[in-house]
Amino acid sequence: MAVYAEERAAPTLIEAIPAADPAPLGLAAFALTTFMISGHNATFIPDVVWVGLAMFYGGLVQLLAGMWEFRNRNVFGATAFSTYGGFWLSLGGFVLIAEATKVGAGLHGAADVANSLAWFLVAFAVFNTYMLMWSTRVSVAVFAVFATLEATLILLAIGNFRVAHGMSPYMVHVAGWVGIATAACAWYASAAGCINGMAGGTVLPVGRPFWGGPPVGSRRESPMPRRREVAGGH
Repeated sequence: MAVYAEERAAPTLIEAIPAADPAPLGLAAFALTTFMISGHNATFIPDVVWVGLAMFYGGLVQLLAGMWEFRNRNVFGATAFSTYGGFWLSLGGFVLIAEATKVGAGLHGAADVANSLAWFLVAFAVFNTYMLMWSTRVSVAVFAVFATLEATLILLAIGNFRVAHGMSPYMVHVAGWVGIATAACAWYASAAGCINGMAGGTVLPVGRPFWGGPPVGSRRESPMPRRREVAGGH
């Protein structure tokens, strides 16, 4: 009985048409919204103006950036942007519900609101802690964003617990200034990703990972390097 062996050509690696890098957009949305609410916490920006930004720019736009990062096979960027898009949507929604609906009437005064916000911030600080650790595999610029954000979340949680127990909002004001530093780091990372992507090389440095190497075929000029897709053919 004859046996036929099918010969297959070696696969040809081709790069799929990539989507534009969504990291600069996601970082810009995060930075501006963080700046506005932090300015309010630091007492030099009036309240409420940040709510619309939280719903649409920091929330919806950042969520979309996260979805595009899934397309770019960037698990870190997809997780970070999608989660913090949800963070801003949730925070804006909470404020609207607490202030403008009958559901919010179930909260017993400012102490309940502050206590609720404190636990909300603690929960996101848990998420941010492991993302801070993994950001050491991304770039110095992104690590700076998560490090300053970690400090902001912890200080805000402590400050809101203090307010809930009738103490001074001093710690919330301190957290506001740390949040402004967070926004500055995110704006820098966004600006670097934008100009480096336009130039096709490094104009504003973002720093190398603290350990390990970037993904194979990744774009080092991006603040959040992504993996380039390859397809096999015959």
